[in-house]
Amino acid sequence: MKTALSIAGTDPSGGAGIQADLKTMTMNGVFAMSAITALVAQNTTGVKEIVEMTPAFLGAQIDAVFEDIPPDAVKIGMVASCGLIEKIAERLNFYQAKNIVVDPVMVATSGDRLISEEAVATLKAGLLPLAAVATSNIPEAEILSGITIRSESDIKAAARRISDTYGCAVLLKGGHNINDTNDFLYGDGIGTWFYGAHIDNPNTHGTGCTLSSAIAANLAKGFDLPVSIQRSKNYLSGALGAMLDLGKGRGPMQHNFNLTGEFAKEGSFI
Repeated sequence: MKTALSIAGTDPSGGAGIQADLKTMTMNGVFAMSAITALVAQNTTGVKEIVEMTPAFLGAQIDAVFEDIPPDAVKIGMVASCGLIEKIAERLNFYQAKNIVVDPVMVATSGDRLISEEAVATLKAGLLPLAAVATSNIPEAEILSGITIRSESDIKAAARRISDTYGCAVLLKGGHNINDTNDFLYGDGIGTWFYGAHIDNPNTHGTGCTLSSAIAANLAKGFDLPVSIQRSKNYLSGALGAMLDLGKGRGPMQHNFNLTGEFAKEGSFI
């Protein structure tokens, strides 16, 4: 069995972060491992509190994985500070890690900011150049590219600038009311659209974590990047299409759980 490592923060509600990553990787047929960057008290309504790991302890977690079960792919999610980003880059360089998917988590679905301003420059310099692909939503791509995104042409321009500047492929996810389900991949001078059907489901908490983890899992299994993205979009569409609602009676927003794999019966979407 192929293996994949998620380096990210937690979500005790189970819909995003490490919890979502492990579910997604497992449902996509790889052995899932984790190194936790932060303990995050969050649910679908917002982030309550964040307690970061120390860089030394994060490094020890990464060492524990690579020294025993070297991953075939690595997904990097929420990393909120310079020291943690630098430690991840150092250890991944040391182990010559491959198939690195960087999900530059900067703003939660709820709108909460998850990364410090000074850490953005460190992420650009330390992690993006290591990535096989960065999976950015529109607000994140605006931060990384410096381009205001309001149209398809803006999406293409921002993806191209990020890729050309940092030397990684970029999957710029539509969403945010621009090409809602269509994503644009740019890398090595080639741009490709991935089209999807709109699914009217409010349960979108953790969809970014799920997509990037599925891409990492498929890269680990040996699929190339475009095929990995398409398989991952199919998987995510299946999850959203299941329409499972875990929070009835708990308030208007608290049912926003992304169901990272519970829908998949006998590997239907793997």
